[in-house]
Amino acid sequence: MPNAYYSTVPVIAIDGPTASGKGAVAQAVAAHLGFHYLDSGALYRLVALLALDNNWQQSDELTADKISELVHWANTLNAVFDVEHGGEYILLNNIEVSARIREEATGNMASKIAVCQPLRAALLQRQRDFAQSPGLVADGRDMGSVVFPNAPLKIFLNADARVRAERRYKQLIGKGFSANMSDLLHDLQARDARDMSRAHAPLKPVEGAFVLDSSSLTLDETVKAVLDLYAAVADSTAV
Repeated sequence: MPNAYYSTVPVIAIDGPTASGKGAVAQAVAAHLGFHYLDSGALYRLVALLALDNNWQQSDELTADKISELVHWANTLNAVFDVEHGGEYILLNNIEVSARIREEATGNMASKIAVCQPLRAALLQRQRDFAQSPGLVADGRDMGSVVFPNAPLKIFLNADARVRAERRYKQLIGKGFSANMSDLLHDLQARDARDMSRAHAPLKPVEGAFVLDSSSLTLDETVKAVLDLYAAVADSTAV
């Protein structure tokens, strides 16, 4: 049972919707604390990329055969996160795919397949294996609810949908990708609806999580808020 899992190392679980900034915040917090970093969404994006490379379409139904393929890819996923590059340099089958997994098509496919419970089960232990000394900062959709339910600090990082769409737009333009603000907002809202309404591990703040709205905060301000919360939690649990 997921809720029976307990990590012997400190874990900061940061959940939130797409483009809420949780990845950048989690990486910065991990770097400050000297902790390991897990981008759980990247694992789903890597499987989604394999699906796209095998000619899957966004409109495809998740049939039994396709679910079997997803589980196979998850169980044999040859992924490497280069921590020296802040977790942004990612290899899939020895090929660098950091930019490809951030494309909107990959993100939309990842959101589609993430509702598949057999896939989530296949990736569960792989995510938990990232919890190593001296600690871990993990970001995703269900880090605090399912993957690390006993994490001493759980954050639900949110921001207004239009603010998140604007951030994603600037991010894509800055990396040389073309982007349409209206399309981004529409896709983001659709992904929010899927993530929040799925039967397994729906996206929502879990009991005991600190809800942090970053709509009007800079990255540094958001990082400081998380670090302050962790310091308070660490002080309260110190023997």
